[in-house]
Amino acid sequence: MPQVSLAPPPLCSAYPSVLDRLLPSLPPTVGDTEVPPLFRKPFIVSGYRPVGQRWRCYVLSLFQVHNETINVWSHLLAAVCVAIRFMVFAVLQGGGVLGFKLQGPEGQGLSVDASSLPLVLHHLSTVTYLSCSAAAHLLQPRSEPARRSLVLVDRVGVAIHQYGCAMALCLYSVDTAWTQSMLGQVYLPAAALLAWCSGTICPCAQLCFQHRRLCHMVWQVLLVGVAYVWVIVPVVYRLATCWWSNSAAPLHILQVVLFLLSALFSGPVPECFFPGRCDIVGQGHQIFHVLLALCTLVQQEALFRDFLWRRPGLVRQYGEERLLLVCTSVPCLALCCAATTFKKGRRQSERMEMQK
Repeated sequence: MPQVSLAPPPLCSAYPSVLDRLLPSLPPTVGDTEVPPLFRKPFIVSGYRPVGQRWRCYVLSLFQVHNETINVWSHLLAAVCVAIRFMVFAVLQGGGVLGFKLQGPEGQGLSVDASSLPLVLHHLSTVTYLSCSAAAHLLQPRSEPARRSLVLVDRVGVAIHQYGCAMALCLYSVDTAWTQSMLGQVYLPAAALLAWCSGTICPCAQLCFQHRRLCHMVWQVLLVGVAYVWVIVPVVYRLATCWWSNSAAPLHILQVVLFLLSALFSGPVPECFFPGRCDIVGQGHQIFHVLLALCTLVQQEALFRDFLWRRPGLVRQYGEERLLLVCTSVPCLALCCAATTFKKGRRQSERMEMQK
C-alpha cells in the first residue's frame, strides 16, 4: 500500500524563509546604555532601537513601539491630513484643480492659475517638512552618518516650510496697503534669507554641538524663533487692523498660541522631572510635535479662508508675471538650502572622521 507523505512540498516550505528575509523580526528595544552616546536623549532611559541594523528594520519599526513612535506618527498623520484636506478643498471650493485653470470655450487644456499656485506650493512645502521630520525620526538610528544626513534633510524641510508660509501669508492674509508699504516690500526677501539661515546654520550648529545639547538648543531657539516672528508679521498686522471683520482671525490667533505653547516643550520637559517615566509617551519633544501638527492644520484652515477672500483680485493687484516669479523662488530657495547645507554637512563629517 503506497504511503501518503504529509510533508509540505519544497516550494511551500520555501515561503517562510522568503517571508523571513522580506519581513524580518525586529530586534527588541534596548536601554540607553546599549546605544552610543550620540543617540541618547536626556532623561530617556529605555525604548531605543539598536544601532547598525538594516534599513528595512528601521522602516518596519514604524509599526513598533519605541521612544520615537509618537514623533514619527504625529507628523506622518499630519502630512496625510494636510494632503487630504487640500484635495477636498480643491474639489469643493477651489474650482477643481488648484494651481491650474481650464482653457478654451469647451474647457479643453490647462494653464497655470497664478492666483492659486502659491497655495499649492505652500501645501507642498508643508507636506515636505512633515514628511522629512517623520523620516528623520524613523531612520536616524541607522548610523552616525545617516543621522547627520537626516538632520540636514529635516532642517531643509523646515526652511522650505518657513518660506512657503511666508509667501502664502504675504499674498493671502494682508491687504494692498500692507503689501505696498516698505515693510511689505522687504518682507519676502528677508523671509527667504532667514529661511536659508535656518536651514543651513541650524543643522550645522546641531552637528557641531551634538555633544553639547545646551549650545545646540540656544542656536535652534534663536534662529527658529527669529524666523517665525518674521513669518507671522502679516498675521500681526492683520489682527491689529481688521481682526473683527475677518473670519480667519480666530484661526490665526489659535495657530500663534499653539506655536508658542510648542516652544515651551522644545527642551527636555517634563521628562527632566520624571526620568525614565516618559520614555514611550510624554516626552517634551512628542508634545512639541503634536502641538506643531495642530498648529499646521489650524494655519491651513486660516489660509483657505484668506485665499477665498483674496483670490478674485490677486492677479489684478500683483500681475501674473510677478506672482509666477514669486512662486519660482520656492524651488530656488529649496535648491540653495539643500546645496549649502549638504556641502557644509560633508565638510563637517570629514572633519569629524579626521578627529577619530
